[in-house]
Amino acid sequence: MLAIHELLRNQKHRIEALDSSVTGFNIGVNCGADSGQTVFHCHFHLISRRKGDVTNPRGGIRHMIPDKGDYLSRHHG
Repeated sequence: MLAIHELLRNQKHRIEALDSSVTGFNIGVNCGADSGQTVFHCHFHLISRRKGDVTNPRGGIRHMIPDKGDYLSRHHG
């Protein structure tokens, strides 16, 4: 796990050095066909983000699933 962390950290720094408009990152992993995995080996998605790329970034990658991103405004009951 430490090797994966180091790889992601190094790639983050490389991307930031190439593109100063990148101000954040999400890390995504799809595990299983029902999650959308199409390449069945372990791999991670380092997703560069920019200020204002979505109206409300709260919830991060939850915005990939319709109606799941703004989880704090939903009523539970």
